[in-house]
Amino acid sequence: MSDAGGSEAVMSGVGSAAGAAAGGVQWGAVSTLWWREIIRFLRQRSRVTGAFAQPLVFWLLIGGGINASFQAPGAAESGSYMSYFFPGVIAMVLLFTAIFATIAIVEDRQGGFLQGVLVAPVSRLSIVLGQSLGCTTLAVVQGLLFLVLAPAVGFPLSAAGAALGFAVMTLVAFALANLGLVIAWRMDSTQGFHAIMNLLLLPMWILSGAFFPANGATVWLRWLMTLNPLTYGVAALRRSLYLGDVVPPEVALLPGMGLSLAVTLAFAVAMFAIAVVTVRRSVA
Repeated sequence: MSDAGGSEAVMSGVGSAAGAAAGGVQWGAVSTLWWREIIRFLRQRSRVTGAFAQPLVFWLLIGGGINASFQAPGAAESGSYMSYFFPGVIAMVLLFTAIFATIAIVEDRQGGFLQGVLVAPVSRLSIVLGQSLGCTTLAVVQGLLFLVLAPAVGFPLSAAGAALGFAVMTLVAFALANLGLVIAWRMDSTQGFHAIMNLLLLPMWILSGAFFPANGATVWLRWLMTLNPLTYGVAALRRSLYLGDVVPPEVALLPGMGLSLAVTLAFAVAMFAIAVVTVRRSVA
């Protein structure tokens, strides 16, 4: 199926999925937009390869380079930066996949597809939910593929820990996907999106505890990391990898699992609400 044919099929599916309540969730439209994101990703083979290979290269090069000189505060002498950086790389997988998937919003506007969706009898809530769930699915699947490597770097990953890690990744990816939608919906070019990403999203990942622990940073950086909602998602993911086992000292210093899950859930809900409001107020 060509891209034009695929767009026509999606438009037909979206248009026929209109529900009785204009402002409610129309699951036919949601599933159609979700499936479109999956198909678009699978058709771009270079994107499939790069989405998994790039974080793997980051982990091997940065982790291997810093491993000999890194020592987390409070950690044992045998503490490995490769294992410390591992949850951060998973967070990077979620960030890059969810954010780059939302760049398609800019391309859809330029190609006219977005205008067609907005004039269809589909609620803005359904449009945002369909697109964000598509981005979330792509991010979580790739995060799970990376999570399989956890036992190889010394994580005592249990079935319960894997299930909890899956839940955390889903919340984080959903929050980041909606954050990407909020940004992309206001952009007229992919260059503008990349500029915002470099200014906001990459520092957000670096200051989440993914790259270095907060208790080893300067005071002002520590405050920024405390205020960063992604910090709690990374902390929850890191704790889930040790679920049911002895928690290392550097992990024990992180926010608790209850607080981390609560903040991550609030982050996801808030970003979804902001995305819905942004779409309702905008004109394609």
